[in-house]
Amino acid sequence: MEIAYWIVGSLLAVFYLYSGGIKILRSKDQLRPMMGWIDTVPLGLVRGIGVSEVLGAAGLILPPLTGIAVVLALLAAVGLALVQVGALALHLRRGEVKLIGLNAVLLVLAVVAAWLSTVWL
Repeated sequence: MEIAYWIVGSLLAVFYLYSGGIKILRSKDQLRPMMGWIDTVPLGLVRGIGVSEVLGAAGLILPPLTGIAVVLALLAAVGLALVQVGALALHLRRGEVKLIGLNAVLLVLAVVAAWLSTVWL
């Protein structure tokens, strides 16, 4: 189970480190081509989502790696699942059903990571 966690957790961490990083660092104009919803929410919320994603990525990797506060890996995975629930709701509300595939996959992976992280509890 540990190997499976490291595979799933690492994939999620890389994705969310990138995704969160661009939300934190790029301007609204730079984000607009990638995120059609960018004009429907305040930039502060976008930055907050980005910070949550980066912290979630760190939470997936650092606690199990160091053996300190390993319950944070479970909390990080649950938090990232909640981010995807919000993303799914946003896309569905905007009628962007074709765009929810990635969000659904990320939601499933986050739930699997949460389940696998229980190996350290």
